[in-house]
Amino acid sequence: MSQNPSKRLLFLFLCSHFLFILLVSEALDTITTDKSIREGDTVVSAGGIYELGFFSPGNSKNRYVGIWYKQISPRTVVWVANRDIPLDDTSGVLTLKPNGILVLVDNFNVSIWSSKSSRSLKNPKARILDSGNLVVNDGNERDLEINFAWQSFDYPGNTLLPGMRLGRNLVTGMDWYTSSWKSSDDPAPGEYINRLDTHGYPQLFVLKKSSIVSSSGIWNGIAFSVSPNSKPNTHYTFKFIINQQEISYHYKLKNESLPSRMVLNPEGVIEHLTWIERNQSWFLYLTVQLDNCDRFALCGPYASCNINNSPPCDCLQGFKPRDPQQSAADWSSGCVRRTSLDCNKDDFLKLTGIKMPDSRNSWYNEIINLEECEKLCLADCNCTAYSNLDVRNGGSGCIQWFGELIDIRELSQNEQNLFVRVSASEKGTKRRRKRSVLIGVISAVVATFILSILAWFSFQRRTECILTGLEVENEDMELPLFDLVTVTSATENFSSANVIGEGGFGPVYKGILPNGQELAVKRLSKHSGQGFQELKNEIVLISKLQHRNLVKLLGFCLEGEERMLIYEFMPNASLDYFIFDPSRKASLAWKERFEIAMGISRGLLYLHQDSRLRIIHRDLKTSNILLDSDMNAKISDFGLAKIFGGDEVEGKTNRVIGTYGYMSPEYAVDGKYSVKSDVFSIGVIILEIVSGRKNRKFHHLEHHHNLLGHAWLLWTEGKALELIDEHIKESFSESQVLRCIQVGLLCVQKLPDDRPTMASVVFWLGNEGLVLPQPKKPGFFIERNTTESVESTDEGYVSNSMSITILGPR
Repeated sequence: MSQNPSKRLLFLFLCSHFLFILLVSEALDTITTDKSIREGDTVVSAGGIYELGFFSPGNSKNRYVGIWYKQISPRTVVWVANRDIPLDDTSGVLTLKPNGILVLVDNFNVSIWSSKSSRSLKNPKARILDSGNLVVNDGNERDLEINFAWQSFDYPGNTLLPGMRLGRNLVTGMDWYTSSWKSSDDPAPGEYINRLDTHGYPQLFVLKKSSIVSSSGIWNGIAFSVSPNSKPNTHYTFKFIINQQEISYHYKLKNESLPSRMVLNPEGVIEHLTWIERNQSWFLYLTVQLDNCDRFALCGPYASCNINNSPPCDCLQGFKPRDPQQSAADWSSGCVRRTSLDCNKDDFLKLTGIKMPDSRNSWYNEIINLEECEKLCLADCNCTAYSNLDVRNGGSGCIQWFGELIDIRELSQNEQNLFVRVSASEKGTKRRRKRSVLIGVISAVVATFILSILAWFSFQRRTECILTGLEVENEDMELPLFDLVTVTSATENFSSANVIGEGGFGPVYKGILPNGQELAVKRLSKHSGQGFQELKNEIVLISKLQHRNLVKLLGFCLEGEERMLIYEFMPNASLDYFIFDPSRKASLAWKERFEIAMGISRGLLYLHQDSRLRIIHRDLKTSNILLDSDMNAKISDFGLAKIFGGDEVEGKTNRVIGTYGYMSPEYAVDGKYSVKSDVFSIGVIILEIVSGRKNRKFHHLEHHHNLLGHAWLLWTEGKALELIDEHIKESFSESQVLRCIQVGLLCVQKLPDDRPTMASVVFWLGNEGLVLPQPKKPGFFIERNTTESVESTDEGYVSNSMSITILGPR
């Protein structure tokens, strides 16, 4: 059957016209390997919204590659490629290499900026999308706008566009944050950044260098509690994500026809701007920092800020000013409790209409309800406050704070209530307060007099200690000094009957004060392998650390030749006391073992990320995990710990001190230590908790591997459950045990970069149903010499480059 020639011609014409439109459209928004961008050239997104090319900002004559709104004048730039290294002429060329890397070169063909690709591409194309995102992918792939090899949205400048993220990709480690321009003429990174802080429950911080300027408050299921008089949200849809892939925040537009952007300006202020077509200008829809009360922690601990009051700062109910003489202009010292706490006898005061406190030192659970949250907080003497996480549908979830509560302000509207731990007697203080004003004034005078005497006495004693050559700086002494008479009496003159342990530091004694309080006294031995530097290290570090999974240092004694540390008493000794003893391990069921593993992990996460200092423990082992009366795990012994500065990620020493079997390969062999060294140690501990066997003294009839090697063999053979201690076979949870074994093996991988961070460890252990990475071969995966006794003690050895001292269990 013949076809009408005219119809055939019409069909061919339409096809060719459609193909032409596609080619022209691609040419407008796409960069290919044979199409570079030079001065005067641009690419425009398919909808004509965004344009990419060369530009000069403000009055500057430097040239940059950037993205701006196509239809908005004056030019509004939303992203800059070479913001650190400008071109000083118009010779720049932006090229897409055959491997999929975008490269900007100058007149001498020197690369001054390039993109980073996660994979090599066969037919790469770079395209600017109508979202403002510049993406690179393989042109043969159908989903070009989904599967990117590289995207500009991963590298924000000063602008957050709808769909961009602030936060962290937990899979790739990518951090998404905005940074201000130096000025309107210079897009180089300025003094301020806006970053999602993932320590504790996440919150957004604006930082000036390393100092926090302002905080968003926590996410309540709908929004961050930022400002007291926020306008009704008719323009944006906010979203906060916490899952195994990422922790992030982003927003979308309810009306996508209105161009909008969130900008961190050079003064550190976050502005939400919307383009108003009829006015041909940007309208300030919302700014995050409204007034002085938005300054981070302006009023200090346990105080709130109300901009309508003068002075704006006031103590929370149940608290009083730390310094009664403090000026109205400086409340940084904050407030303290009126009445001391008594743990299980405490109560909670409900505070309404406030911004939730700084959440870096917090714990959260999205499942348990507010009643369970209260019970958990009350049972933990270190828990200072709690609240629900999500205000929707009557409230759900639980968040608990530990340590001082800071950065609180009063809000006109906030559905989240804060329950602050106070002495039970504070519940009725409002009625009694009027009658006790005069008594309070007299008490303040007397207290001031007494404190002055105590301060003078403390100063004299510290001065005496310094004069004896102990060289402990005053600012490091944040704990009380115990006199020798008190400690001697408490320990019955250091009776051998009161010895409860022996470590590298020296003997540990149980002591009881006249008020009945139990103590653990570590007394430096004259023959100790550790000296005063380690003692001072513990004082300085632990006095600055506050966490429920760290042992609490109550004070110290430096008198004459005596050097002692005074700790809270742990009635259940240490973890190794239970899991390696045949007669005691049966008393430690799987539930308790899992909670101990979680507790150690949370404590180590706090040391690595959440504390004021970044601490590398360096001697984490089962004998340094103490157990309180409720079998809660507490990390102890910080004599070998190291403090890392903000930019430090690794240290090195010529004197390696630790315990063989727990030390990572890079530390034992090369003296290199980092947070990943501690991760290796906790991996060993987790596998020891599961198996009830000690890593170095492990012995098997069929091979000569240590516990790590044995666990690896079982895992690769699909027999991981054979690793578990026979004493927990009646109580274990199969999914939890398998997850612990897998996490433990991930932690003990040979290369530090392969090991997870403690944030991932805590997240993986605490969440069911996650797909975890497959572990690689562990470090120290070597066969033991068959002639070596499996009962051999830990021993020292010397390498070619350094002396390495291995201390035995303490």
